[in-house]
Amino acid sequence: MNVVVGNKLKILRKNKKMSQEEVADCLHISQSAYARMESGESSSWANHILTICKIFGITPEDLLKVGLNNKGVSSIDADQLSDQIIEQYEKRIKELKKVIKDLKEDKKSLKS
Repeated sequence: MNVVVGNKLKILRKNKKMSQEEVADCLHISQSAYARMESGESSSWANHILTICKIFGITPEDLLKVGLNNKGVSSIDADQLSDQIIEQYEKRIKELKKVIKDLKEDKKSLKS
């Protein structure tokens, strides 16, 4: 699914005559992180889906339809998408909890 979405992102970006850098700036990420989304190497697009849709003036459903044209194509199973988005957020929450724990330990060691 990452490749399908990545291909659509590239087409949408080129249709808007935007560079990867410009889209990345709108998403507050690096150009290389955005390039990984377009190439299908990253599924982090799920974290930015609403902003992406706003940039390109589309709905999430438009972005997730299978195929590059929107005529008569089936859409990705909503449960699969929901699971992937939930997985991305759970991973991010876990990372943030670790950062918080590390910061608390650093604070405790500084007080000593």
